[in-house]
Amino acid sequence: MKGIIYARVSTNKEAQTTSLMRQVDELKMAAKAWGIDIKDIVEERASGYEAERDGILTVLEIFKEGAADILLIQDETRLGRGNTKMALIHQFKKMKVPIYSIKDEGELSLSETDSMILDIVSVVEEYQRKLHNAKIKRGMKKAVEAGYAPQNNLTHLGHAAAGRKRKNVPIEEIVRLRETGLTFHEVAAMLRGFGYDISKATAHRRYKEYEAQRKHS
Repeated sequence: MKGIIYARVSTNKEAQTTSLMRQVDELKMAAKAWGIDIKDIVEERASGYEAERDGILTVLEIFKEGAADILLIQDETRLGRGNTKMALIHQFKKMKVPIYSIKDEGELSLSETDSMILDIVSVVEEYQRKLHNAKIKRGMKKAVEAGYAPQNNLTHLGHAAAGRKRKNVPIEEIVRLRETGLTFHEVAAMLRGFGYDISKATAHRRYKEYEAQRKHS
């Protein structure tokens, strides 16, 4: 197993620097005892209430790339404080990254309250996902009922199904879908379903360009 050591202190004071070094040394010994190879060590001097910290963002990126398996910390407060702590624990949980702490002598142990909060957040996220998907389906149905026939307007669907995505999206398709009442997010989602490599921002930009050209024509 490959682990990442994350150590944090809140200030640049000398005493805090000593604490940072102590965290790293203790985590190195713990990793050896747990049979975990250290992939990287990330040290940070920043407030635990701050979510946008370079160090923790680096840690998240490493795990996102699959370069490590386990996060090692001194205790849960090193991750953060208050809502920031809970948000990060939730993120690591979603990424299926175990968190080991010296305080717990192994995998991080959450309080009953913290566990309940994470469960609630997971349930809310799941319902948000379902509502989002339902909205997209409703938009697609509405577009088809309004006369949109993707099988007649999109070509090379076989290639799209095989994973090859087009970068050139006909503006007429964006306009046609937009005029059915879909949001740009829904327009982009629908076109991606038919193989077009397009984002919400691109759909919005193309449509605005179309409107500008129409006004000057």
